[in-house]
Amino acid sequence: QVQLVESGGGMVPAGGSLRLSCKASGLTFNTYTVGWFRQAPGSEREFVAAIKRYSSSTYYSNSVKGRFTMSRDNAKSTAYLQMNDLKAEDTAVYYCAADQNLITSSIGMVSQYDYWGQGIQVTVSS
Repeated sequence: QVQLVESGGGMVPAGGSLRLSCKASGLTFNTYTVGWFRQAPGSEREFVAAIKRYSSSTYYSNSVKGRFTMSRDNAKSTAYLQMNDLKAEDTAVYYCAADQNLITSSIGMVSQYDYWGQGIQVTVSS
């Protein structure tokens, strides 16, 4: 069955960096668009970044643009989220998600992703 497993979370001071990984299994990874989302306590899950299948074009929310970079290694079936200059407001549970049939206009929509990881905590101390 399809599994997405996040790793690399933790606690860092404001201004620090973390790199999240999303390891996929049970699917043909290069045929899937992968997204990162996050959810803070009391808030809805929100889009962070995505990387498309085949073209590896990347998309970012305005709140992380210029600070976060998403990439993928299809040979390792893994997607990454490099997070720099972290801020207290980046504190959340981060989820990776994958879908095979996304169109660009839907890339930031939670409801459009078929598969989800279990989430990983990122805490930024101010």
